[in-house]
Amino acid sequence: MEAKNKTKEFFIALKFLMISISAGIVEIVSFTLLNELSNFPYWPSYLIALILSIVWNFTINRRYTFKSANNVPVAMLLVFAFYAVFTPASTLMGDYLADTLLWNEYLVTVLIMVTNFLLEYPYQRYVVFRKTLNTNQIAKRQSEKSKIEQPPFK
Repeated sequence: MEAKNKTKEFFIALKFLMISISAGIVEIVSFTLLNELSNFPYWPSYLIALILSIVWNFTINRRYTFKSANNVPVAMLLVFAFYAVFTPASTLMGDYLADTLLWNEYLVTVLIMVTNFLLEYPYQRYVVFRKTLNTNQIAKRQSEKSKIEQPPFK
């Protein structure tokens, strides 16, 4: 049974990684458009791109990775709490690295995205969705399907 739980956790983390990569694409494309097509300094381009990626990542991971039927405003409030700390810290750090130390804006953005992923997965898995894993309709259908496909014990 322990190996089965580890396998399930591995696939939850893998799915989170894949969806986070798609959110990273949303973030880097929107950041690139803002950075190249506007006269914004680093921080507003980063902040707008981050918000777009947060909404994408939360929505898709809630439904397909964690399969959670929890109260969306409550879950979003918990995510907001995470970003209430992460966003100012990453915005100030990114602005300092890009505009003061003159690091490449894209390198800074990618480093912050990796940091975000490493911190966000355990927070969402063990704080936001800890008690509501596999409670939505997708999870219920999969559970019923697996019961039907399993042969009865003899």
